Amino acid sequence: MTALTAATVGRLDPRVATPAYDRSALEIGIVHFGVGGFHRSHQQAYLDAIAATGETGWGVCGVGLLPPDAAARDAAHAQDGLYVLTTSAPDGTQQSRVIGTLIRYLFAPDDPDAVLAVLTAPSTRIVSLTITEGGYGTDDLAGAFGYLTEALRRRRADGVAPFTVLSCDNIEANGQVAKQAVVASALSRDPELADWIDATVSFPSSMVDRITPVPTADTREALRAEHGIEDRWAVRSESFTQWVVEDRFPAGRPDLASVGVQLVPDVEPYELMKLRLLNASHQAMSCLGLLDGQTWVHYVCRDPLFVTFLRRYMANEAIPTLRPVPGVDVSAYCDQLIERFASEAVRDTLERLTVDASDRLPKFLIPVLRHQLAAGGPIDCCVLVLAAWSRYLEGGTFTDRQAHELVPLVAQERTRPGALLEFAPVFGDLANNPRLVSSYVAAREALGSGGPRLAMKGLLVS
Repeated sequence: MTALTAATVGRLDPRVATPAYDRSALEIGIVHFGVGGFHRSHQQAYLDAIAATGETGWGVCGVGLLPPDAAARDAAHAQDGLYVLTTSAPDGTQQSRVIGTLIRYLFAPDDPDAVLAVLTAPSTRIVSLTITEGGYGTDDLAGAFGYLTEALRRRRADGVAPFTVLSCDNIEANGQVAKQAVVASALSRDPELADWIDATVSFPSSMVDRITPVPTADTREALRAEHGIEDRWAVRSESFTQWVVEDRFPAGRPDLASVGVQLVPDVEPYELMKLRLLNASHQAMSCLGLLDGQTWVHYVCRDPLFVTFLRRYMANEAIPTLRPVPGVDVSAYCDQLIERFASEAVRDTLERLTVDASDRLPKFLIPVLRHQLAAGGPIDCCVLVLAAWSRYLEGGTFTDRQAHELVPLVAQERTRPGALLEFAPVFGDLANNPRLVSSYVAAREALGSGGPRLAMKGLLVS
């Protein structure tokens, strides 16, 4: 067994690819907040490929903000920032490689000044974010936007050009949302700084796509068994990957196009396609699958009933809300999604998809529902998904940052049907829509009396 470090990387199983560049030559050009499994399987993989072309100015300093990130700090320090990424194709083919572009990791609570120092360094030209959909409501000084605001204040005062802020989170118009969060953070401290950020700092939008289950002990054990590598930070994902980026980087950027990143003037069509088809389909299958007693994404996505339900959602409810997507056959994209979901090698769980659903639903599924309600279009699939979420919440074993507000509302469903629809952070004013309320109450009753399979069958024959 070989523990992964800079000293041992040359002695690993030769079937595991290792960095094809001198890591000591890399300089920090990117600071990234939120070094979770997705960032390590996605953006870091692209940057690792760029480093292999000879570009040395785009090494990454990762920053962790939350208490659980202390474990990432420990793993990163013990392994010199190295980790193994294993990707799995739908046919089961696997490839493993050591990613080497994360050259520093800072746990912000340990040393806030060190974080500000790297953010204010002139060599830092991009600050990227994967802080989850719920992280954009946090503007305190200890949060990502507090650090960004203070770093931009210092750069302005010192005459250093601002960095570009690149959101890689699953949020519609994520660049604009990030800009609003930083400007709001600055406005509470210094209105002139807020005006300067609004006028000067670039916030390009992006669309990111790679299914990455949360790394577990099984992830690490599989790497030990297959390659004899001890890696505390191992991560696995599907082989598919996509990154679409709005090309606005006044401070400079790596040659993203050389490694397959799509640089476009307008990300929104790609963004809406991914959020409303992939991410919303994850929500569509998760609670229904769990109520059916299932555990794995690949299992439900090989079940003809679930597949038919997902395809009906995509074709009837989601696709009509999309703009034309340049260069993409959306129907073929849906076929590819079902194939990706059905890949057993990824071993993604339905439970993962339900975590913080109160943050995910308003960004993925609710926009589709709102569009169809306004147009008088079909809403049956969306409504059944929401009813399944409410039935799942009744079980009380879910993980959600807003659980303390959700639990009492779900309890009221027994005596006041439709109570959950009054939860404004998810539904806004939709509790006032009679069509939605009556459909939701009927769907909840169908799930309660016959379970998810009968409810889906009843919808599909209607």
